[in-house]
Amino acid sequence: MRVFQVPAPGSAPVLTEAACPPPGPGEAAVALRACGLNFADLLMIKGSYQDTPEPPFTLGLEAAGVVTALGPGAEGFAIGDRVAVFGGSGGLAEAGVFDAARLIRIPDTMSFEHAAALQIAYGTSHMALDHCARMQPGETLLVTGAAGGVGLTAVEIGKLMGATVIAQARGKDKLEVAAAAGADHLIDADEDLRAAVKGLGGADVVYDAIGGDVWKAAFRSANPGARLLPVGFAGGEVPQIPANHLLVKNLTVIGFYLGGYMKFRPEAVRQSFETLFAWHSTGRIKPHISHTLPLEQAAEGLELLRSRKSTGKVVITMDSTS
Repeated sequence: MRVFQVPAPGSAPVLTEAACPPPGPGEAAVALRACGLNFADLLMIKGSYQDTPEPPFTLGLEAAGVVTALGPGAEGFAIGDRVAVFGGSGGLAEAGVFDAARLIRIPDTMSFEHAAALQIAYGTSHMALDHCARMQPGETLLVTGAAGGVGLTAVEIGKLMGATVIAQARGKDKLEVAAAAGADHLIDADEDLRAAVKGLGGADVVYDAIGGDVWKAAFRSANPGARLLPVGFAGGEVPQIPANHLLVKNLTVIGFYLGGYMKFRPEAVRQSFETLFAWHSTGRIKPHISHTLPLEQAAEGLELLRSRKSTGKVVITMDSTS
């Protein structure tokens, strides 16, 4: 089978051939059809992601496909089941073997592309805003990087939860994407973020995927008692948190990492995914995929993320069937 693999530390990933092992105890073999790309894939290539496997390893955190074999003790699935899998790696391949506990059956109405695009971005936003921040209807949510993979889902889910959503993104085209997802107010990245948000009454919940100066401005725009979620640092600078401001304004900063929850609260992640798949089935959410590329163009897909030329998700397909 073909795999898109990082061969050695610091090496560029390459499309190569590898054997797919049989599933072991508690595992399932899956013929993969689609894989969603994430900023974490870029960090893994550099070896700077917190859960980077030892090379050689296959990139691709989230994927979808069809179960082809089950190892001893792998329960709850049958050969032929259409599934999504948040494997943490191994998704950019024509097939893979995964812990069956990480699989979830997908509705017949859901394409493999949507299943691959939905898990991390929507799961991160849903759990961060609902499970962690406990956002309430009528509150104001500020989303930075609002046209990106996770940011766009935060806009969409924020509206579903009854929030007034302020979306910040760079340029007219990306702001239009955020508006289409339900944003009530739009702020261009070239504007003074703090002043603009303050002019709208401040933010009760901040969802920041950018870090650096954007985080600083968003932090200063928060209302007393606000909850702030630093979910990433696509801008390259890890957010810094002045504790004295937390005290004065009674702010709460909540760290959230979906992969970590898979280790100590996997049932919470599964419940979130089941909720999201149900929302998809009823048309309440619809993943925005700006680019769909074949496996041989996986490097081009990653470059779209690196250069910020994509909106929503970039999905790699291994088969035309959906």
